Amino acid sequence: MNKTFYTIIACLACILYYTFVHEGEQQEEIGSPVAECEQTISHPEEASDAENVKHFEIPVTTKRREEILLEQYGYTVSYNPNLCIPNWVAWELNAEKMVVRESRNSKFYPNPKLPEDKAVTTQEYTGSGWDRGHMCPAGDNKYHWRAMNECFYMTNICPQNHSLNSGDWKELEEACRKWAEVEPVYIACGPIMYQTPQYGYIGKKFKIRVPDAFFKVVLTGLQSGKPRAIGFIYKNEAGNNKRDKYVNSVDEVERITSMDFFSALPDDVEARAESACNLSDWP
Repeated sequence: MNKTFYTIIACLACILYYTFVHEGEQQEEIGSPVAECEQTISHPEEASDAENVKHFEIPVTTKRREEILLEQYGYTVSYNPNLCIPNWVAWELNAEKMVVRESRNSKFYPNPKLPEDKAVTTQEYTGSGWDRGHMCPAGDNKYHWRAMNECFYMTNICPQNHSLNSGDWKELEEACRKWAEVEPVYIACGPIMYQTPQYGYIGKKFKIRVPDAFFKVVLTGLQSGKPRAIGFIYKNEAGNNKRDKYVNSVDEVERITSMDFFSALPDDVEARAESACNLSDWP
């Protein structure tokens, strides 16, 4: 009897041991804190260097306005779906992007990132009397076919006076490319709207606001350790003037546009660069 009793006890002990170990293994596989931690641990050293890049060109809006932020191949655009034009467009330009690999495209496209009811088409400008004025110009995007195509998205376009588009504004674009051959430049530009619209709206399906003026701000000198910035304001009208007629400090452009430019700079560097507007520093 004693032998039978001890045999039963031994069998029960084996069963209990097996059950305990087996269930423990299942719990660790299914929901153990160790297993869960191994799945969610991040390794900062493996993070992309792109996350640490400072996009000096991206402005900060200090006044509320409608926007859809769109990252394109060659630029970033804050698009205003109510006005059907950008709030601003910003990009970096450097010597590498001066390499001409693509010829100018002449076909404008609705931006495929937008739903159809928000995507302005080129036909909206037909017969309006206004040019389809690039904010980020085609001349800055000849380095890649995708950059060239995407700069013709209508989200990069504003109604612009023909004489301005093909004259003084174009000359400023060419100057920016000249500066970029020496050292990288960071550019932001866009429309200025007065409280009382001077030119109203165009469009058939869409109500597209015609800007009253345009701004452009430029930063360079970071590579050489001699940062400098300058701003320009052009009324949306015909003219054939020297560049000094349009020059402003970046501080003044910020006041007019309710935007904060080049905010990624250290505060003291930003303050010095943005208060100056000496055109002789920009040969």
